[in-house]
Amino acid sequence: MSQSPEDKTTNPNPNNNQKPPLIPNPTPTSLNSKTRTLSFPELWFKEQALKHVTLKMKSLSNSPLVSPPSDPDKIFGLPSNDPNRPDYTSLLSDELLLQVFNKVPISQYVSNSLVCKRWFFLHGRLVHSIKVMDFGFVNSGRVFTRFPNLESIDIVHACIKMPRNSGILITRNNFSVYVGTKLLSDGFIEENDLLSSDLIDNGVQLISKSYPNLRRIVVFGTSENGLLSISSKCEILQELELHCCGDMSLKGISGCRNLQVLKLIGCVDGFYNSVVSDIGLTILAQGCRRLVKLELCGCEGSYDGIKAIGQCCQMLEELTICDHRMDGGWLAALSFCENLKTLRLQSCKSVDSSPGLLEHLGSCPTLEELHVQRCQMRDKQAVKALFLVCKTVREIVLQNCWRLEDEVFAAASVCRRVRLLSLEGCSLLTTGGLESVILNWKELQRLIVISSNNIKDSEITPDLATLFSVLKELKWRPDSRSLLSSGLAGTGVGNKGGRFFKGLKV
Repeated sequence: MSQSPEDKTTNPNPNNNQKPPLIPNPTPTSLNSKTRTLSFPELWFKEQALKHVTLKMKSLSNSPLVSPPSDPDKIFGLPSNDPNRPDYTSLLSDELLLQVFNKVPISQYVSNSLVCKRWFFLHGRLVHSIKVMDFGFVNSGRVFTRFPNLESIDIVHACIKMPRNSGILITRNNFSVYVGTKLLSDGFIEENDLLSSDLIDNGVQLISKSYPNLRRIVVFGTSENGLLSISSKCEILQELELHCCGDMSLKGISGCRNLQVLKLIGCVDGFYNSVVSDIGLTILAQGCRRLVKLELCGCEGSYDGIKAIGQCCQMLEELTICDHRMDGGWLAALSFCENLKTLRLQSCKSVDSSPGLLEHLGSCPTLEELHVQRCQMRDKQAVKALFLVCKTVREIVLQNCWRLEDEVFAAASVCRRVRLLSLEGCSLLTTGGLESVILNWKELQRLIVISSNNIKDSEITPDLATLFSVLKELKWRPDSRSLLSSGLAGTGVGNKGGRFFKGLKV
């Protein structure tokens, strides 16, 4: 017979029929206790959590085995691609967004402008300089709505019809165009490839009307009317570059009272041909009296044109003459440029075909720098006249000058105040010719000789070595071949194959 649970409890007093008292549950403070009585709120939350787990397991059991793809944007807190999401940048004003965009590197402007239409137009307000490749972008007016705050614009390449996707790039005197495979007899550009002056003038008038605060403009083939619109509406214009313009068109820049930098390109061989003579030089000299920097490329003229520039443009400090077609005697007119500090001659086939008597040349009293680059210096009389006019210079830079021999370079000894001499690519000049000149320059402090292969280290005299020791700066790399051979010494390179083809010898 089975016993009840009450029977298993022994009674110390068998005669007493009263039920024994129940043993109380151990308190939570007991050392042997591992559990405690849960309160009602705890029991309720535990039951709800259990129900939640049960329901979740049932829902997972009814779902397919393949788990749904996770959303990385939600996991990592990235912005969602949902088009209906709110745009929080719309709460910011245009001025505040522009301040933010100003802190972004310029290289990211294009990618940021593609975010939305608002960012597209805001980034256009940050651009201040562009180069237009399609003239329709100007005539249609799209450039004015896309970039409303321009200060510099270049429309030269838009005025030339260039083939699309052409890989042939022709460059001459800092002017580059893409051309096709068609062979032309008289150049790289046909006359039909150039836009008409009326069409260009219309675009220039739209530009000057839309950008009154323009500071720099580069135009091509414009007439007097186009330049008049620029001078009348762009009152603070400071820099102007004119391509393919003649004498009469220069009347339009007479109203540019604040113009300080002018680059005039008259003729570029193989591309276009326009005439700028003494007439045009006199017109620009009388109209642009505040010029500080003037560059004449492919221009004709003579003594009279340079004289007019020197007399009228008394603030002129830098004059660059590139590939000139000037008549003989123009060097003597440089003495009228009383405040000229820098003279540059670039890509000139001749310095001066007929400089005249040396005692009548005069000189530029304030000239400090003379740069001659890629010029023919075979005419000893012209080179001597050049150094006489520039005898007050402090810096002389001769780069890739053809036929610069010892006798020609000896004319530079008349310049007694030279502090810097830079020679690069003067392959006919020898060590003796260099020494005969620089030993007479008592104020010489810096000497740079690069890629002049006839100047040898072995021909350096003690007097020349003493001069080198007192210079503040000396860059001496005249013979590039000897420098290369010394750097390759011990490597076996340059041994004419003797090391590698010994096994082939019979």
